Amino acid sequence: MSDPTAPGTTAEQHAEPPVVRLTDIRDEPLRVEEVLAALADAAAGGLTLFVGTVRDHDHHRAVTGLEYSAHPTALRRLQEVAERVAREYDVLAVAAVHRTGRLEVGEAAVIVATAAGHRGEAFDASRALIDELKATVPIWKHQLFADGTDEWVGTP
Repeated sequence: MSDPTAPGTTAEQHAEPPVVRLTDIRDEPLRVEEVLAALADAAAGGLTLFVGTVRDHDHHRAVTGLEYSAHPTALRRLQEVAERVAREYDVLAVAAVHRTGRLEVGEAAVIVATAAGHRGEAFDASRALIDELKATVPIWKHQLFADGTDEWVGTP
């Protein structure tokens, strides 16, 4: 291990990477590989990944697709949720990305992941991350049904 005080060494070269590694809200397809790469950490003994996808039904009604809309403060709120999870759980890395725009059945709508020294903490932190995101980040779902009707979910 090198000495951080040695000549020619800067503090930045030895700084720990941030715990919150990736947060974004975008209208482009989400990529699991991007999230996994962001959380790569040699000290991690467990990485828990959750991918929420558009399903073909809701309450016994056929869904043909969804449209997600986000409030202008949604990214800031998502970052706050990720930072809170990073503080409250013994994790090495946190990532959360959410999709906006039109999504078809089967597409990824949200990906959250945490890496930790042990699997239990990674599972607990990821569950808290997705639950808090769904409860507090102002992203709204507009469901489109096969019978031509629609429904907004999660609007104030």
